[in-house]
This record gives sequence, structure tokens and C-alpha cells, in this order.
Amino acid sequence: MQEQIKAIAFDLDGTLIDSVPDLAVATQEALAELGLTTCSEAQVRTWVGNGAEMLMRRAMTNALGFDVEQHVLDAAMPIFMHHYQENLEKHSALYADVHQVLQTLFDQGFKLAVVTNKPYRFTLPLLNAFGINDFFSLVLGGDTLPKMKPDPLPLQHLLQEWQLDKGELLMVGDSKNDILAAKAAGIASIGLTYGYNYGEDIGLSGPDAVCEQFSDILSWLKLA
Repeated sequence: MQEQIKAIAFDLDGTLIDSVPDLAVATQEALAELGLTTCSEAQVRTWVGNGAEMLMRRAMTNALGFDVEQHVLDAAMPIFMHHYQENLEKHSALYADVHQVLQTLFDQGFKLAVVTNKPYRFTLPLLNAFGINDFFSLVLGGDTLPKMKPDPLPLQHLLQEWQLDKGELLMVGDSKNDILAAKAAGIASIGLTYGYNYGEDIGLSGPDAVCEQFSDILSWLKLA
């Protein structure tokens, strides 16, 4: 299986970058502006992974004690987006070995992509801020296509865009959404244990491999 891989799609938050510290500050500031009870960074770590709107839905529902109505959420989203724009890269950090591993894969000729549920407008600035944007020939945000992970559409888009067979594309992520999307697209997946997966063991989602460190990807690909 590994020998067939020609291209790799990476999730962003919880996979390449620990972005929760900034997401937490943005969420806290948005809740404060809305006059709602704030939340902790630990709570935000259990809420991320399904896009910005779902993060705020979970935060507001937690603060209110009942499900937030869509029109209320719609009104709150610009407030969250403003605060996240102001805190996009203040406290976030690359995970260990990410730059080195991406450089190795790039030098080996793998096609690399980012497939994230984060809005596209925030994705490119983050990649640039941490000096890894040039490794990726395609970047898909959560709002780039009509559907996002766990829907397979972003990965199907990659297969079509790069004219790949299903056996030639690998998905690497920290969330069950990444693994479910990969399974639905019929491609291989690696689940990382250190990211954000709602408190669940990533192995329960059934990836083809489970890695505790980003550098373990090279071993699975038989490059190390």
C-alpha cells in the first residue's frame, strides 16, 4: 500500500499546527462581546474540528444552556471571525518535526495538499506565518467546496484534480472527520494521536495506521 502513495493530504488544526490557543482566545472574546459566559481552552479543544460555525455553536450552546438558534448564531459569526482574525497566529505553534517532515516529503516528490475545515481566509495566513505554505500545491478550506470533511468531496476533488487512483492518495489527520472522509473516498489514512478528536481514541475510527508523532509518517511510508 505505502509504495503506491504519490500524494498526501494533511489536515491543519491538530495535525500541522496547534491552533487551539488562538481559537480559544477568539472564542472567549466573542462570547464576552456577546455578553455570554466564557469558556476554557480545554473546552475549546473538545469543540474544534467541524469548522468555525460549529465551534461557535458549541460555545454558545454551552454558555446559554440550550441549543442556539441559527439566526442568533448567524449574527454572532462576524464577531467571532473578527476576533479570530486578530488572534490568528499569536499563540499557535507548529507541532514537532512538521517542517522537517514536510521538507522531506516535498524533496521526495510527493504532491502535498492541505484539506482543512478551517475557513480558507484563515488557512493561507497561518501556513505563511509558519513558513510551510510553499510545500503545498493545493489548499482546500472548509468553505472552498460545497461540502467539507467528513464528507469525501474535498478528497475526491484532489483525486480528480491530480488525476490519481484511490490507492495513490493518503489522508493524514487527528480527527475522526479525517478518517471518515478518507474511508468514504476509498483512500488510505493515518490517524495522529496528539491532536483534537473530541476526547476519543483516533484508533477507534479505524485508520490504516496510528502515529503518535508526526515524524512517524516517514516510517510508515518507508522513508525512514
